[in-house]
Amino acid sequence: MNYLISGGGTGGHIFPAVSIANALRELQPDCKILFVGADNRMEMERVPQAGYEIVGLPVRGFDRKHLWKNLSVLWDLRKSLKMARKIIEDFKPDVAIGVGGYASGAAMKAAARMGVPVLLQEQNGFAGVTNKLLRRDAQKICVAYEGMERFFPAEKIILTGNPVRQNLEGGSKAEAAEYFGLDEKKKTLLIIGGSLGARTINESIISHLNELKESGIQIIWQTGKTYHEQCKKALQENPAENVFCTAFLSRMDLAYAIADLVISRAGASSISELCLLGKPCILVPSPNVAEDHQTHNAMALVRKDAAILVRDIDAQNQLVENALRVIHNDDKLHRLSNNIKTLAQRDSARRIAEEVIRLARK
Repeated sequence: MNYLISGGGTGGHIFPAVSIANALRELQPDCKILFVGADNRMEMERVPQAGYEIVGLPVRGFDRKHLWKNLSVLWDLRKSLKMARKIIEDFKPDVAIGVGGYASGAAMKAAARMGVPVLLQEQNGFAGVTNKLLRRDAQKICVAYEGMERFFPAEKIILTGNPVRQNLEGGSKAEAAEYFGLDEKKKTLLIIGGSLGARTINESIISHLNELKESGIQIIWQTGKTYHEQCKKALQENPAENVFCTAFLSRMDLAYAIADLVISRAGASSISELCLLGKPCILVPSPNVAEDHQTHNAMALVRKDAAILVRDIDAQNQLVENALRVIHNDDKLHRLSNNIKTLAQRDSARRIAEEVIRLARK
């Protein structure tokens, strides 16, 4: 079998795409997989690192603020569709898999026109523009949230969840305490803002360091590389022995194992991990994403009393105060944990891969 996978632009698209490829390779070791991405986007680096071949298209997103600039975007789209057709002619995929992003639109549209079955994977609770445009071309659409019938035909939808990083489970609290130099018996707050970091979350922590120092809890603070120097400087000026500060967490399994409460952005992958691990969380949706989709992701949990939402605009005043109140409330932590666990979708990558194989065999 030959499988073409397309999408990218952000880690939120790339990680599920690679996870699906890994699952396909596990189920069919002799299958061939080719990725199609957008030139100069992060997938052109990350996909080869994962061991897969990728071809780049010159496709770009539309400039909604400066409409006159879209003439060149349309030209690149036309060129990308032509290139995608040639790629499909040469590779002859049995199924084309789209995970969202610019390249996915051109590749999936070309595949559908050439009679190749298309499967889409939508990570968010508010469907992305590309996947919405492709809904008529797809045979199956794998989603992570209930209620996606408002975006896609109900008969095409399969609730599979989002693939999550491997090896997140299994870390012990004792091992985590030793690794981070923390006290196993104390409450631990884990703050994560993604690999680049989240400005609002970091600034909220900096402005409330005194309260956190005197709270009786300990903190693992992943700042992201963009804000690490700023956060390190704040800790040098106001030292706090109960804070472990790092730009990047290589042992997320241990960070999750010791965490009693997590502060996080509301990206699809992060939420899927929190559900799988049953971690009580306060979500601060990023305001800098298309269609405000992180708020939609967060609200899907909040409506089921499975998470707490703090808006980005309110974080400076409310985030730390909320976190300290919740982390000392065992009943609240227990309820959030129980409720978020019920939303977990396990073995998502494998389930999506099985749907792909079913399509190919048809």
